[in-house]
Amino acid sequence: MQTGKHLLFWILISLFLIAGFGSTFSDFAKTFYFVSFLMPVAVGTSYFFNYYLVPVYLLQKSFLRFWLYTAYTIIISFFLQLIVMLLAFVVIAEYNYQVLDPVMANVFVLASVIYLVVFLKAFLLLYLRFVNKESELSARNKENEGLKTAFITIREKRENRQIRLSGIISLESLGDYVKITTNTERFTTKETLAAFEQQLPDYFIRTHRSFIVNRNHVQTFSATSVTVPNSEIPVSRTYKKQVMAVLTG
Repeated sequence: MQTGKHLLFWILISLFLIAGFGSTFSDFAKTFYFVSFLMPVAVGTSYFFNYYLVPVYLLQKSFLRFWLYTAYTIIISFFLQLIVMLLAFVVIAEYNYQVLDPVMANVFVLASVIYLVVFLKAFLLLYLRFVNKESELSARNKENEGLKTAFITIREKRENRQIRLSGIISLESLGDYVKITTNTERFTTKETLAAFEQQLPDYFIRTHRSFIVNRNHVQTFSATSVTVPNSEIPVSRTYKKQVMAVLTG
C-alpha cells in the first residue's frame, strides 16, 4: 500500500513536469526524455536521503557524518545530472551545441524544479517525523504518569497484595522467588524476574540477571553498579549498555 502511494506520487510529479515544460520546449518528446532520465536520479537521491541518511545519522544525532554524507550525495547526484546533459548533447543535438543551446537553459530549470520537489518532500518528511516523535513522547509520558499511580498484584503467604508501582525500589531474583523492596517494606513472592519484567513499565531497568531497579529511585550510577536507597545494585556486562543508555538519556 505504501509502495503504491510513493509510486503514484512520483508519477503525478512526472506528468506535471512533462505537461508544464513540454509547452515551454514546444516538444513533449524532448521533455519526456529529460524527465525520464532526470527523475530516477532525483528519486534515488530522495530515498537515500530520507530513508538512510536521516534515520541512520540525523535522528541518531550524528550530525557531522550526516552533513558529510549529504554533501557527497549532492555531489554524486549533480554528477549524474551532468551525465544526462551529456547524453542529451549526444542523442538530441547530435554533437551540435547550437541546436541544443536554448533547450539546455530550460533543462537546467527543469532539473532545479525536480530537486526543489525532492527537498520539499524531504523537509515535509522530517516535519512529520518530528510531529510523530513528539506525539509518541507525549503519549508515553502520559502512560508513565498513569502507571506511577498504578498497582501490581502479587501473591504472598496465600494472600493477594497490591503494591504501588511508584513505591517499588528494586526486585531481586531468589531462585523461584522474587524479593520486592519498596520504600516502606519488603515482599517475597513465588514468581520469576522475567515475568515481572514483562509487566513493569519502562522506567524499571534490568541491570543484572538477578535485579531490576526503578530508575526514579536511582541516586547514583556507574558502569558497574547503581545506588538506590539503602542498597547498591550490580550492573552486569550484559545489561551495561542498556542501563547507561537509559540513565544518561
